[in-house]
Order: sequence, then C-alpha cells, then structure tokens
Amino acid sequence: ARPILEASSKEVIEIGPKIGHASAIKIATNMITAASVQAAAEALALVQALDLPLEKFIEAMRSNASHSTTLAMKLPKMLSRDFEPHFSAKHMLKDMQIANQIGLSNYLDLGVTAAARDQLLEQMHWGHGDDDYSVVARKYLHEPAPVTGAELQLDDQEGPAGTGESIASSTERETQSEQDAIPEVSPAALVDVPSGGAANETTRLRRGFLKQLFSRLSSGEK
Repeated sequence: ARPILEASSKEVIEIGPKIGHASAIKIATNMITAASVQAAAEALALVQALDLPLEKFIEAMRSNASHSTTLAMKLPKMLSRDFEPHFSAKHMLKDMQIANQIGLSNYLDLGVTAAARDQLLEQMHWGHGDDDYSVVARKYLHEPAPVTGAELQLDDQEGPAGTGESIASSTERETQSEQDAIPEVSPAALVDVPSGGAANETTRLRRGFLKQLFSRLSSGEK
C-alpha cells in the first residue's frame, strides 16, 4: 500500500499499527480545515457588510499569523465565487459528521466542528454537495439578483397608473375650484326690493320673475 500512498500524497506519515488511527488523524486535520474556511467565509461576510473592500481583507490576511496554505488557496476562489471542487462539500461533511460522532462517544463538546458540519449540510440541502467545501461562502457572499422581464413590465405598468391617478386628482381639484368660484345667492338678495318710494310696474314684474326663478332653483327644476 505504501507505493500507492507515495504516488498520491505529498508525504506519508506513519501513525501506528492499529487500523483507524490514521483515519482519525486525517479527520482531525480536516476539522481544522473546515473550521478555517467557515471562519474565513464569516469574516468575508462581516467585511462585506461594512462595505469594505474584500481584496484588502485578503491582503491583510497574507501577513496574519493565522494565514495558511488553505486560506491562500481558498480565499481568492471564495471571493470570485469559484467553487470548482478540490475536495467536495459532501466529503468534508462526511468527515465532520464522523468527527462529531467520535466527540459524542467521548463526551466532547465539539462546537466549532458542529457548526462547520451544519453549514456544509445546509449547502448539501441546496444541491451544492459536489462543489468545493468552500461553497459555504455562498451563503454569505450574495450576488445582486438580476432584474427580470416581469419586474420591468410591472414597473412600466405602475408608471402610467401613477400618472392617471395624478390626472384624476388634478381634474377633481379643478372641478372643485370651479364650484368654489360660483357665488352663493341668498333668497333675500333675489327678492330684495329697492328702498325709497313705491315700486313701479317694472319693479313688480322683475320681482315676480325673480321669485319664480328662485322657486325653480329651490325645487331643482331646469
């Protein structure tokens, strides 16, 4: 088996004679890897929420003590949303599930590993299990949704409707203004008799005509 391992690995480390010990070490190293990428995804989300340049965060990480080969490889790809698989999310999820099972069997509280497992499981539910495990960043780094044709059509329909409402309101205001401009005529003004002296025949005829006119107006006749 050693020639096969040497051909597929950078380095072969002998762990011990018992079966499963090497797998446990491999799972433990992947716990660090998954947690590191999950923390990086959350850090990118925070920087983006503050409207700061994500490139500056990556630049700052290069001189940070916690920088690693994994982050050097994954951060630029996460930023460009390139989740071409190097190690798939479903395989990393399997390792995190095994790690949590081992933790439960040994009464260990593996909170960070459980959080990494849950985020990977969420991406599995969204159908991204075959993407790289750094796909956990997809949850935090959302691209702006494109405007659909239906939304554009809705906006076009809302425009004329608003204009029509404005025209209707304007017409109502103009009608009200015209009504307000019509002076009110009191009955006393219609039947008022000029003072001073007896009314002549013309005045009496005018008075009778005005009374009839007022009577028709009061009864709604035209």
